[in-house]
Amino acid sequence: MRAETDNYWSNVQEAAGYLRSRISGSPQIGLMSGTGLGQSIGGIDVESDIGYEEIVNFPVSTVQSHAGRLISGRLHGRNLLVMQGRFHLYEGYSSRMVTFPVRVMQALGVHTLIVTNASGGLSPEFEAGDIMAITDHINLTGENPLVGPNNEDWGIRFPDMSEVYSPELIRLAAEAAEKNGISMKNGVYVGLKGPSLETPAETRFIRQIGADAVGLSTVQEVIAAVHANMRILGLSIITNVNDPDRPEPATVEDIIGVAENSAPKLGEIITGVVKEI
Repeated sequence: MRAETDNYWSNVQEAAGYLRSRISGSPQIGLMSGTGLGQSIGGIDVESDIGYEEIVNFPVSTVQSHAGRLISGRLHGRNLLVMQGRFHLYEGYSSRMVTFPVRVMQALGVHTLIVTNASGGLSPEFEAGDIMAITDHINLTGENPLVGPNNEDWGIRFPDMSEVYSPELIRLAAEAAEKNGISMKNGVYVGLKGPSLETPAETRFIRQIGADAVGLSTVQEVIAAVHANMRILGLSIITNVNDPDRPEPATVEDIIGVAENSAPKLGEIITGVVKEI
């Protein structure tokens, strides 16, 4: 296990070293986009556009609508790294590989992480296309990227999870939403492993334990980012509403369509937050 862990950190440093040769300046903010949300932020002065397959040791995206590109650029005077597409446990990646990009961002000096995803709504107050700021999460994946020997240079053994999502960043997101006439909700996100979607009984259960939205990503990356001492903002596009008493089939195409239609609103919020950081 120790050799495997040492190799992991070495691979992170190699990937970060490669990216340093392709970008200028030190990125301050990282953005990880979810299903259908790769174009959720515009106005970036793009410096580099790099395919994941070009980056040494980097995983590659295998899921529809995940472009698999890393954008480096500037927005409102801030250096950004934007991931167009992420990785999931259900693709067969380990938790450590799912969070590999977070560790690369950490090595490059990123201090703020914005994560977005496409989620199923659980609250009857939600409608498809709504945006929800994540105030907390429930990890039901059965996985955790911090399992195994801890690298004390990267984070403490037992990171506190009492305030994962930055109240200050949520406030900035709410202000940006209001300024642009966007209604933004707040809620708790529950992460499942997937790739199968929820049964009506599972939907009923996760509603009862306090979740407002459900998805198949985000929690692994966020745990690693907490370990890395990053400030975190999580934003979910509600692509459909799950009613266990009147279940309706959900297709990937429909989910992507709603996410893509809502991406400009999400982009307005993110741009507003970046401007004020």
